Amino acid sequence: MSEPILALRGLTRSYVTGEKTLEVLKGVDLDVRPGEIVGLVGPSGSGKSSLLHAAGLLEHPTAGAVIIEGRACGDLDDRTRTRIRLATIGFVYQFHHLLPELSALDNVALPVMIAGGKRRAARERARRLLDDLGLADRLSHQPAQLSGGEQQRVAVARALANAPRLLLADEPTGNLDPATSAAVFESLRTLVRATGVAALIATHNLALADRMDRVLTLESGRLTTRS
Repeated sequence: MSEPILALRGLTRSYVTGEKTLEVLKGVDLDVRPGEIVGLVGPSGSGKSSLLHAAGLLEHPTAGAVIIEGRACGDLDDRTRTRIRLATIGFVYQFHHLLPELSALDNVALPVMIAGGKRRAARERARRLLDDLGLADRLSHQPAQLSGGEQQRVAVARALANAPRLLLADEPTGNLDPATSAAVFESLRTLVRATGVAALIATHNLALADRMDRVLTLESGRLTTRS
């Protein structure tokens, strides 16, 4: 069995509000391997976003280890964490956060150029990803000219633009109707399989969760396997 791209060990996260301490994550252990799609479900407020933020090096856990491609990331400085996020991790959110003044092509090419890629190569990479997602005829369209499903496909392409090893998605189809959600997820699943990226996807959509390789439930701060 391949080594995990993402490993969480004994992860805890607590928040202090006034005189109270809220324990959101209580010793979470998790592995996600190349080409695997792991679903993360749980009630609102259960800590799914906190787990994703810690796994994506956006927040520091209270305790425990975040290990990405065998590298423990807990003691890294902010600049190194930023480099890892840019080169190794792709993010997809419920709200696509596309830049409204840019075309679909340039929204996807932008992360490649930020990482130091040349404009021509970045746009060619973006073109291939958007073509794979069925958007070959929408390259020059700005977000306002795209449907919700098309916008989210652009967001998926952008997350994969730098060929990350880990994809983290937080309710990526939460704003879409059921048919569009299914189509966007199928596009995402096809690309995960093709690229070998490890994917961790938080969702309330149990129908989509059932199409993932395995599903974990986060409740009362702990992970369990959903049967």
